[in-house]
Amino acid sequence: MILRMNDSFRIDNLRRCPSEVVEALRNALVAGVIAAADPRRKNFYDLEAGDSIFYIHVSPTGTVLLLACWRKEPAEQTIPRQAPRPEARAYC
Repeated sequence: MILRMNDSFRIDNLRRCPSEVVEALRNALVAGVIAAADPRRKNFYDLEAGDSIFYIHVSPTGTVLLLACWRKEPAEQTIPRQAPRPEARAYC
């Protein structure tokens, strides 16, 4: 599915990722990004943007919580059904 947000949303950077990572997430969400819903958690998504994968929660108020981010493996073409453990490959 494609997840797209309007320009007036907030990103809570819970892991204190670099500002470049947060800006990349913001740009991807405004442009529209490939997203896979977490089947176990409502409003949680894996997003694939460029060479990065983000794990986020979109609250009912529209706030985006950035929970984890990691670089895609070169062989990965799309978001896997079961995302890898972010702490193992996280870059923020």
